Amino acid sequence: MAAKKGLGELLVKKNVISFEELQDAKQSQKVDGGRLMSALVRKGYVKENELSEFLAKEHNLPVIDLSVFDVDPSLIKLVPKRICEKYLVFPVQKADRTLVVAFADPRNIYVKDDLTLITRCKIEVVVTSESNILNAIESYYEGNNKMDKLVGELDEEAAASDTGAQEVEVIDGAQGADSGPIIKYVNAMLSEAIKSKASDIHIEPYEKRLRIRFRVSGFLIEKQQPPPSVASAIVSRIKVLCKMDISQKRLPQDGRLKVKMKNGGSIDFRVNSLPMIFGEKVVLRVLDKSNLEMDLAKIGFDEREYKLFRDAIYAPQGMVLITGPTGSGKTTTIYSGLSELNTSKRNISTAEDPVEFNLDGINQVQINSEIGFDFPATLRAFLRQDPEIIMVGEIRDLETAKIAYKAASTGHMVLSTLHTNDAVSTIMRLLNMGLPKFMVAEATSIVVAQRLLKTVCKNCSEVYEPQKDVLIDLGVPEAELDQYDGVKKANGCTYCNGTGMQGRRPVFEVFDFQENIREAILSGATGQEIKKMAVHTNGMKTMRMNALRALREGFTTVEEVINVTIKDNI
Repeated sequence: MAAKKGLGELLVKKNVISFEELQDAKQSQKVDGGRLMSALVRKGYVKENELSEFLAKEHNLPVIDLSVFDVDPSLIKLVPKRICEKYLVFPVQKADRTLVVAFADPRNIYVKDDLTLITRCKIEVVVTSESNILNAIESYYEGNNKMDKLVGELDEEAAASDTGAQEVEVIDGAQGADSGPIIKYVNAMLSEAIKSKASDIHIEPYEKRLRIRFRVSGFLIEKQQPPPSVASAIVSRIKVLCKMDISQKRLPQDGRLKVKMKNGGSIDFRVNSLPMIFGEKVVLRVLDKSNLEMDLAKIGFDEREYKLFRDAIYAPQGMVLITGPTGSGKTTTIYSGLSELNTSKRNISTAEDPVEFNLDGINQVQINSEIGFDFPATLRAFLRQDPEIIMVGEIRDLETAKIAYKAASTGHMVLSTLHTNDAVSTIMRLLNMGLPKFMVAEATSIVVAQRLLKTVCKNCSEVYEPQKDVLIDLGVPEAELDQYDGVKKANGCTYCNGTGMQGRRPVFEVFDFQENIREAILSGATGQEIKKMAVHTNGMKTMRMNALRALREGFTTVEEVINVTIKDNI
């Protein structure tokens, strides 16, 4: 295809890939077939989303994520499946005589002309990834919305059954009933969650309905509602896959399952069930290692924060703490640090509950408190295993804290997490646990607090001028008000599922323990006094300050800054 000639050379010219990487990808393309774009992604020289962003920027087009919204099935009839597969295009939306079509490669100008003739519509081009298009083709051209069809089958099964919701028999594929509606529905639900890039699946039984919701980019989005009479069967099927006790419905349970993908990869789900008055609620956390950013330089630190964190983890000993609530990105930060340190010359051991991702070259241990193999017991064992670096999944109690800090004081680099509101309050939490002041002051190297900010949709957001008193109330100094001329508001469109937001980015607060901080802790200073010292004397940027920078640069909204960060009173 002549239209595609020169993509590799363009990527080299723009320093996206090197010439050697291009030649290697071309050789791989000759051996394995397929497109050059696929070969570059397969070899790991460029990520799919980076390639889409690059092509969109080159042609001044918007980027969309097909997985986050539903396409009207009537559009499927406008463009034949063979055209979509051959040219990697997919119809997205139609308004009057204009058809929005997603292209994996917008340089295919002749395809645009062909689509105009086929559809008799004016074609508006947007950009998405190749896998987005292939997944959409599979979902919509095979049955025109597989999930709706399966919900229909569940409705039929529920209508044909005279048994109550608690007595629906589970159909296990291992017993030869692979075509059972329950099995097919659960498989399709997991598949759709992966394609939607959901972080969690919520299965919630109520008196007269069963609700399925996916968390995508921080938002909970309601999906199809199967009949409530099959709720128990769906939950039981998931329990079977996770090797959980299907007869136990009165106590919470934890489990894990692995889904194998057609491309040879696999995705883990961490599962928890919770008894409710109308059945069991199940939440599945999607653990997709391919979406885990393991490059420390790319996770979102600014230059100063990156240097402080990197210097801390490369120190021969000390405690590095990552703090924040559940779902704030702590795992990504701590795994990125471990990946940076992971060489054949270092012995790295981790104690986790649970182990979320498998990291090659790192000795990962799953905590099992039921048999007494808890964090303190694991840490004691680690100290007899000649480690240089230890990661403790979470400091939950005084015993764990004491052993971890003792290790950090005696020649080991220790990384761990805590649940605190900000970085400085971590000191007070450790002291309230019962750790001595001298231990916290001398052994702690750095504390990183973090949250995830939702980012505005690039397609529908627009610049506006917020009221000055609003910015001042957020904490913007009056002298800097004129810098906030790029603030954006979220409007909502089909590309972002009407939310106005697409994706999330971390916002940090990096608190390094300089000598004046150590002296303040030993002298009994309050958290507020220490925070003022860290900001005004040592140059620490609070989480609110970094969120305001994201607002100023047009990445997020005023509402998101208020929702995610706490106003500084210093």
